Amino acid sequence: MEHHPLQGQDQTLQQRGHSGFAADWGSDQRAFKKVSWGKAMMWILLLSDTFVFACFLVAYLNARNSTTVEWPNASEVFALHIGGANLPLILIAIMTFVLISSSGTMAMAVNCAYRKARKATAVLMLATAALGAMFVGMQAFEWSKLISEGVRPWGNPWGAEQFGASFFMITGFHGTHVTIGVIFLVIVARRVWRGDFDRNQRSWMSAGNGDYEAVEIMGLYWHFVDLVWVFIFAFFYLW
Repeated sequence: MEHHPLQGQDQTLQQRGHSGFAADWGSDQRAFKKVSWGKAMMWILLLSDTFVFACFLVAYLNARNSTTVEWPNASEVFALHIGGANLPLILIAIMTFVLISSSGTMAMAVNCAYRKARKATAVLMLATAALGAMFVGMQAFEWSKLISEGVRPWGNPWGAEQFGASFFMITGFHGTHVTIGVIFLVIVARRVWRGDFDRNQRSWMSAGNGDYEAVEIMGLYWHFVDLVWVFIFAFFYLW
């Protein structure tokens, strides 16, 4: 019986495909040879979050297009009364500027982490966390203002009842992400400042010996949060 050379090669590849996958998954080896587990898991988290936010925004667009009641005017609803005049979307503009600026400080923090500039990395991460906390504070003020004016998840004094539910659901979900990001930014910045990542000691955040990948992973998360806000800003406040 003639033995074809490719047959043995196919069996070897099949064995590598099944048993090799099981071995990689069950051992300390990485299934993604050029991507760390931390970065791969963050990308999976961001992908799943993308679907969730997309579903929320599609539901919002569907509710707005299908309602027969007039939708509230964002320029009037989100205006602030300052100096005897109503300034439309002034608070939202400041919030957007603050959050986009935090992406800049986060990008510089990642760059400093690549260069192993420990203190600069920690300071820039704390600056990013401060900007994020400022954004959440302004969002809390926005919520309290609208609640005091009668906006509820089941209705509002300006028109379509779906407005309140959409507003609290979408901005609340995004604000929760920002809050979680601020907490982890402070945690990682503290460990960077103490030099934990430069020691010859493994942890759940770092492999030690100058491994600053946790900073890059936080950068991925933070840039995603900022990108989502751009869509919320465009769909919810400008339309």
